[in-house]
Amino acid sequence: MLHRPELHGTLGAVSASHWLASATGMAMLDRGGNAFDAAVAAALVCQVVEPHLNGPAGDVPIMVYEAATGTTRVICGQGPMPAAATPAAFHALGLDTVPGSGLLAAPVPGAFGAWMRLLRDHGRLRVEDVLEPAIGYADGGYPLLPKAAAMIEVMAPLFRDEWTESGRTFLPGGRVPAAGTRMRNPALAEVYRRILAEARSATPDREGQADAAARAFYEGFVAEAIDRFTATEQIDCTGRHHRGLLTGADLAAWRAGSEPTVSCDYRGHQVHKPGPWSQGPVFLQQLALLEGFDLGAMEPGGTEHLHTVVEAAKLAFADREAWYGDPEHADVPLRELLDPAYAADRRALIGPRASGELRPGSPGGREPWIPPVRDVTPVPGRPDWLAQLGDGIPTVLLRTAAKGDTTCVSATDRDGNMVVATPSGGWLKSSPVVPGLGFPLGTRGQMAWLQEGHNNTLAPGKRPRTTLSPSLLLRDGRPRLAFGTPGGDQQDQWTLNFLVHHLDFGLGPQAAVEAPAFHTDHVPTSFTPRTARPLTLALEDSFPAGTLAGLRERGHELRLVAPYSLGKVCATGIDADGGVLAAASPRGGQAYAVVR
Repeated sequence: MLHRPELHGTLGAVSASHWLASATGMAMLDRGGNAFDAAVAAALVCQVVEPHLNGPAGDVPIMVYEAATGTTRVICGQGPMPAAATPAAFHALGLDTVPGSGLLAAPVPGAFGAWMRLLRDHGRLRVEDVLEPAIGYADGGYPLLPKAAAMIEVMAPLFRDEWTESGRTFLPGGRVPAAGTRMRNPALAEVYRRILAEARSATPDREGQADAAARAFYEGFVAEAIDRFTATEQIDCTGRHHRGLLTGADLAAWRAGSEPTVSCDYRGHQVHKPGPWSQGPVFLQQLALLEGFDLGAMEPGGTEHLHTVVEAAKLAFADREAWYGDPEHADVPLRELLDPAYAADRRALIGPRASGELRPGSPGGREPWIPPVRDVTPVPGRPDWLAQLGDGIPTVLLRTAAKGDTTCVSATDRDGNMVVATPSGGWLKSSPVVPGLGFPLGTRGQMAWLQEGHNNTLAPGKRPRTTLSPSLLLRDGRPRLAFGTPGGDQQDQWTLNFLVHHLDFGLGPQAAVEAPAFHTDHVPTSFTPRTARPLTLALEDSFPAGTLAGLRERGHELRLVAPYSLGKVCATGIDADGGVLAAASPRGGQAYAVVR
C-alpha cells in the first residue's frame, strides 16, 4: 500500500524536497511559466527554507530536456577552485587534506549563477517573478525544519563564540530556535531585493535582466562582500583560524556553463547524467554492469537482487574513486569506462560472495591509482561542534541514519520540458555566514585531493569532483522522467534503486520511490574524513528476514536503519497518456509533489 498517491495532471508537475518549494514551482506554472521557471523559483525557495542543506553560494548540476529542440543539456553550477588554491598552498599551512569546513574549502559559488543561466536560456518569466517567493519567505518567515533546528542546537556554541554572523542569522534573540519556529533571514531578503533592483535598472529585456542579476552577484556587491570576508580569519575543523583563498576576482572570472550530457541505454531507455566532474557517470556504469543480469526474473527485495546490485555498485564506485575528475583539467577515460566490453569484463568480477576489496578497473590498459585515505582518530575532549566540523557532511552526526543530505527539485510541463537538479553546498553547518549576505560559502573543495597525479587533484580553476547527480530518462528520444534525491555519495545508489524498481520490476514511479532502500558503504566517502566500511550494507529495516539471512551468508555486514530513512527521491515526467506525473518520497516527511 502506497503512503502517497502517484499524481497525474495536464498543466505541469513539480516535486521537491520541501513542500514550499513544490508549491512555489506550481505557482510559476500557473503564472504562465514553464518547467524551467518552476525549477528556478522552487530552488531559490529551497535556499531560504533549507539553509542547513544548500544556499546561494552552493553548487548545483541542472539537467535539462528542452521539448522544442529535443535536446538534453546540463548546466554546470559547480564552481571551480580559486586561482590561489594549489596543493602547495595547503601544504604550506601544514595541511595534507582540504578541511571540510571553514573558508579554505570554498570554491566559486555556482548555484545562483546556474539558476540565472537556466532562467535566461530556457525560461519565460522574469527575474522578479522567480525571486519574489524567496524574498517573501526570507522576509516574512518559514517554519524551521527539525533537522535544521538540531543542527543549530549543536552548533550554537560555535555560532556564539566564533562564527558570530551565523549566530546573528540563526540564533534569533541569541536563543536556539525550536523546530517549527518561524525563521526569518532579512539579510538574505535584502540581497535578493538588491539583485532584483539592479537587474531591473540594467535593462527591460528579460534575458538581459537574468545576466544583470548574475553580474550583481559575481561582479557587484555580493562578490565584494565575499572578498572582504575571505580575507578575515575564521576557525575550521583543524581547530585553527584560516583566511580563505577565494577572492572577488575568482567570482568575476566565472559564469555557469552549459554542456552535453553523458548517456547510456538501459532496457530500451536512454539515461542522461552530468559528466565526470560529478559522480553522475557512476550511475551509467552501474546500469552497464546490470544490463547483463536478468534482474526482472529475481525476487524484488530478495537476496539475489540486493547482492547483485550492491556488488555492481562497488565496482562502479571504485572507478569513480580512481578516474573521475574535471575533464577540462584531466584526461578522464570516460569512453572506455562506458564501453560495453569494459562492462562485460568488470561484470565477471561479481561473484556469489560479498567483496571487501576496492577494485578499480584499468580502462584502456591504464593503471588505476587512488590516494591513500589517512586514518583520522578523533581527539578526545573536543567540543561537540568541533567534532561536527571534522565531518564534512551537511548533517548532524549521530542524529540521522543517512549521511550526506542535500535538496532536489524536479519539474515537467505540458509541453514536455523536463528539468531536475540537486542543489547543495553553502550549508550552515560547515562555513560561517558572510556578513551582510545571510548565507555561508560552500566547502566542495574538500572533495579534491592534495596528492599530485590524480584526476581529482586540487588545481586553480578546476572543479572538485562533486557527488551531486540528477538524472533524465528518455525513451526513443522522448521525455519520460526527471528524478533525483538528496544523499551525498548515496545519491546514485538510491536513485538506481528507484529506476530498477520502475524498469526491471515494473512498479509505477510512486511505488518505485517508496520501495525499501539500501546502499553499500564500501567506497570511501567524498566528504572529509573519507571513511569507508568495505563490507557494510545499510538497509532499511523492512526487508524480509530471509533476505537478511541470505545476505549475511554471502558475507555482507548488515547495518539496519529505520524504515523510510534512506533518501528522498523526487520525480516528475510524462505519463502514458501524454499528461504529466509526479512522485515524491514520504521519507523525512518534507518532500512533496504537486500537479495541476
